[in-house]
Amino acid sequence: MGDIALKVRSPLEGLALPVGPRFTLSEAPPAARFILRGGEAVRLACGMVFGAEPPSRLGSASEGAGRAALWLGPDEWLLMADGGEAAAIGNTLESVLEGTAHSLVDVSHRQIGLIASGPAAARVLNAGCPLDLDPHAFPVGFATRSLFEKVEIVLWRRAETTFHVEVWRSFAPYLVGSLAEAARGAPEW
Repeated sequence: MGDIALKVRSPLEGLALPVGPRFTLSEAPPAARFILRGGEAVRLACGMVFGAEPPSRLGSASEGAGRAALWLGPDEWLLMADGGEAAAIGNTLESVLEGTAHSLVDVSHRQIGLIASGPAAARVLNAGCPLDLDPHAFPVGFATRSLFEKVEIVLWRRAETTFHVEVWRSFAPYLVGSLAEAARGAPEW
């Protein structure tokens, strides 16, 4: 029997994503994703080879060379890069971190990214997210783990009216449906 290759498909396949002048939801391009845990030595070593230094303070995100590092906790970061680079990134980081206490887990296939944009994006996200998404409380570049209704998300404000939302694949259709419903009822500001 020949080799059977399974095609990775989007959990959003066949779903209508909301698109409009006030709110648009789209799927982010495929990405390599890692959860990195460790101390200061791990953070610094990763920063030297990854291209985006893992931040050292609450809510920060850093970007560089098509890569991003988001602070999730005192010793935890979400690392993201272009989709086809997972194996190379994993090998490089494991090599650099050898001998240092750390955890590096490839979660590339566990979750997907969504882009929520438009002048009503914060309002739509606030329909199910308890965070204050006012730009003064949640400025551009801020990222954190949170909830949308009953779904765990990572929320990153990329621009004044643009958010990147990371969600587990199995919860993505539910989240999209909830965001679409919130967008239909989002009042004008």
